[in-house]
Amino acid sequence: MLTDPLAEAIAEAEKLVEAAPHIRSEQDLLEGYQYLAGGILATVHAAWATEKTHPNFIQGTGPYTKMGLDNPDTLYFGARVNDDAEYVVSGTRGTTTDLSFQVLSGNYTDSNVPGSETAFDDRAIDIAPDGTFEVRFGPANEDGSPYGGGRRNHFTLGTGASQLVVREVYSDWSQQRGTIRIERVDRMGVPYDALTKEETEKRFARAGKALVGRVKTWLQFPEWFYLKLPVNTMTEPRLTPGGLATQFSSVGHYELADDQAMIITVPKSDAPYVGFQLGSMWYISLDYTGHQTSLNNTQAQVDPDGMVRMVVSERNPGVTNWIETVGHPRGILQFRWQRTSRELAPADGPTVEVVGIDEVAAKLPFHEQNKITPEDWTARIAARQAAIADRMLG
Repeated sequence: MLTDPLAEAIAEAEKLVEAAPHIRSEQDLLEGYQYLAGGILATVHAAWATEKTHPNFIQGTGPYTKMGLDNPDTLYFGARVNDDAEYVVSGTRGTTTDLSFQVLSGNYTDSNVPGSETAFDDRAIDIAPDGTFEVRFGPANEDGSPYGGGRRNHFTLGTGASQLVVREVYSDWSQQRGTIRIERVDRMGVPYDALTKEETEKRFARAGKALVGRVKTWLQFPEWFYLKLPVNTMTEPRLTPGGLATQFSSVGHYELADDQAMIITVPKSDAPYVGFQLGSMWYISLDYTGHQTSLNNTQAQVDPDGMVRMVVSERNPGVTNWIETVGHPRGILQFRWQRTSRELAPADGPTVEVVGIDEVAAKLPFHEQNKITPEDWTARIAARQAAIADRMLG
C-alpha cells in the first residue's frame, strides 16, 4: 500500500515516544501521544502542501502541531526553497512588534542544527507607506557578486539553502497579523504537475521520515541546551543558537514540588519584545490559551523599581505575574529578547530564587501591588483565549 511507509514511521515514532527518558507519570506519556498526534498532522500536511516548484508558506507550528519550544507570542511560517532558483516574497506588514526572515541550510536533526545563511528583520528592507513590501531571494551571480547587486530588498541564497522561515512576533496579543506569500519566479503562471503514483508514494514516505526525524530531534534539544545546566537556574542572556540576528535568550530548567515556587526577577528591558515561557519535557510550550504559562513585556506587571517579578508555581500565589506549571513539576524555562539594538549584558538577565509557596508574599517587595482578585484573573485568561482565537491559530 502507498501509505505503508507512513504507517511504519508512525509505529516507530510511537515507540520513541514511549521510551522517552523523561517520562515519570501517565500524564507525561499521554502528553507524548498528544505530541505525536501533532507531529503526524504537521508532517503529513507539509508533505502535501509544500512544493519546491510552487512553494507556499505553511504554518510550521501551532496549538495542535507544537514543536521546538514554540513561542506563544510568535506565528511561524516556512517554505521550501532551492539554492539555484529566484523567489519573490511579498505581503503587507501587520502591526506585530517584529517580522523576521531567516534562510536555513539543511534541516534540524538529532545530530545537527541547520546553518543560518541569512537572518534579518524588517528594519533591513524597504516597506511602502501602505505597509506593502516585496523581498527577493536568489543565487549569487556567476562572478560571485551578491544577488541583485547588493540592492535593498535583495538577498543571496547561499549554497545549500533549503528553507525560508518567517516569524511574526506579538508583544501585544491584540496586534494584527500581516499577509505574506512566496512565488518562484520561473514558475509564475505555470500550473502544477499532475500527481503520479510515484509522487504520491514519495510524499507518504517523506511524511514518515519527517515524523521520525521530528521526534528524535526535539527529544535531543533539551539534552543539548538545557538539562546539563544546574536545575532551577537560568543562563545569562546570549545570542540565540541558530542565527536569529537580533534575538538573545536566557534558558534553564526547573523542578519544583507542589509547595515550592520560583521567583524570577528581571529588569524591564528596552528591547521591543521580551517574552518568557515554560515548556514541557517534550520541548513544547505548555497550554498558553487557558492558562498563563507565558508572559511578555506588554502583559507582565512591572514593579515601581523597574523590575518584573514572576512567580512560577503549581499552587496559585494570588499575584498578577503568576506563571502556571499546570501539573508539570519539571520543565523548561526560556526568555527571549528580540529586535534588540545592543548587546545584552548579564545585568539584563534574570535572577532566580526557589522558596516555599507560603514565603512568596514576604519575598515580593511590592506584594500589595502584585495581588490580583479571582475575577481579574479570570478576565486575564479570557483575554488570552480571545486573542488566540482572533489569530486563527487552529
